[in-house]
Amino acid sequence: MSEFILITGCSTGIGLHLARRLQQEGFHVLATARNPADVDQLQAAGIKAYPLDLNNEPSIEQAAAWAIAQSSGQLYGLINNGAYGQTGAIEDLPTQALKEQFNTNLFGWHHLIRQILPVMLSNNRGRIIQISSVLGLVAMKYRGAYNASKFALEGYTDTLRLELRETAVQISLIEPGPIRSQFRHNALNKFLQNINYTSSRHKEIYQLTLQRLQNPEPKNPFTLEPEACVAPVLHALRNKRAKVRYSVTWPTHLFAILRRVLPTRWLDSILCRSA
Repeated sequence: MSEFILITGCSTGIGLHLARRLQQEGFHVLATARNPADVDQLQAAGIKAYPLDLNNEPSIEQAAAWAIAQSSGQLYGLINNGAYGQTGAIEDLPTQALKEQFNTNLFGWHHLIRQILPVMLSNNRGRIIQISSVLGLVAMKYRGAYNASKFALEGYTDTLRLELRETAVQISLIEPGPIRSQFRHNALNKFLQNINYTSSRHKEIYQLTLQRLQNPEPKNPFTLEPEACVAPVLHALRNKRAKVRYSVTWPTHLFAILRRVLPTRWLDSILCRSA
C-alpha cells in the first residue's frame, strides 16, 4: 500500500527534492510551502500541494486538516523540514528576530505535530521525521539563533521519542551538514532585515558574512546535494525499526564524534576555526 506523507518546506532544497523523490518511490506526497507561487509550481509538477506558513497557527491547522482529509485519515508520515537560518551575533540579535526563528523552526513544528499525532496514534502506526542540522549538535559563531532552535529541536525530539516509546509511532532526526540549497539566500534576507551590521563591533566579520551569503556557490568542499537526504529518509519511513538519528555529510559524522571525545575548549577552538 502506498503511504501518505506530509512534507513541510517544499519550495526548494531538501523539501522539494524529497517531495519529488518520494513520489517517484510510490508514496502519496502531500507537499506544503509558504509561498503560494511555490505551491502552484508543485501542483504543476504533479505533486499535491497546499500553502503552509509555520509562523501562523491557523495556517498550520488548515494544512493539517487538508492532509488528513487527502489521506482519508490514514496519514502515515510527517516530515518536518520547513526552516530558515537567522545569522548574526547574539548581542546584535533583536529579541523579536529570535522569537521568529523559534516560531518557524520549532513552535510551528510542534503545533503541526499536535494536529497530526492523534491521527497516527489512533491508527496505531506512523513516522515523524525531523530535519535537524549539524548545528543541533555543535554551535558555531554568528549562528546563535539557528543553533538555539536546532539544539531545542534535538531535545524536543528526544523527549517525544521517549513519550512515544510504548506506541507504534516512531520519530527520527535527520542531521545534515552543508547541503546545496537556497538556505544562504534566505539567510541573507533575514540578516539584512534584522541585523544592524554597520554599527556592530562585529562589522568586519559581517562584511565576510555578506560575501559568503551573496555567493551562490558554497565554499565548503563537503557540501552535498539534497539527494544525500533521500536514503536516510527512506530508511526512516520503511524500516521496521527506524534509527533515532541519521548523520548526513562528513562534517556531521565528525562533529558527532568530536563533541563526545574532546574537551570542550579544544572543540571550541576547532569550531571557531570552522566558522
